Amino acid sequence: MNLTTAMKIVSAPVLTLLVAAGAHAEAYDGVHKAFSSKTRDEVNAEAVRTAKAPDQNVVRGSRGPETMAVSTARSLVEAEAVHYNLRPDQNVGSGSRVNSKVISTMPHPADLRAKAN
Repeated sequence: MNLTTAMKIVSAPVLTLLVAAGAHAEAYDGVHKAFSSKTRDEVNAEAVRTAKAPDQNVVRGSRGPETMAVSTARSLVEAEAVHYNLRPDQNVGSGSRVNSKVISTMPHPADLRAKAN
């Protein structure tokens, strides 16, 4: 059997399936108008009530910050954050120390300011 005969045998069922699939396509009726028994103001009022309802199945944190127990004074946390933020070697990798000063032995800027005061 040559190639053209094989192509004819294979293409007949494929074309039949395509025609059958096209016969089942839906007709397009255009954009349907929305019908509602409520006015726009009633729908808006219902949406506001639903949004403010206390028992909603919502993801955690979607209603703003959650309250939490404070275990450390705010000033201590802030001082620690400033101290770590100003570390001279915070963005230095091991490869950047080749043939240079050892960064971690440089004075910390916050420590210098504390000594000056």
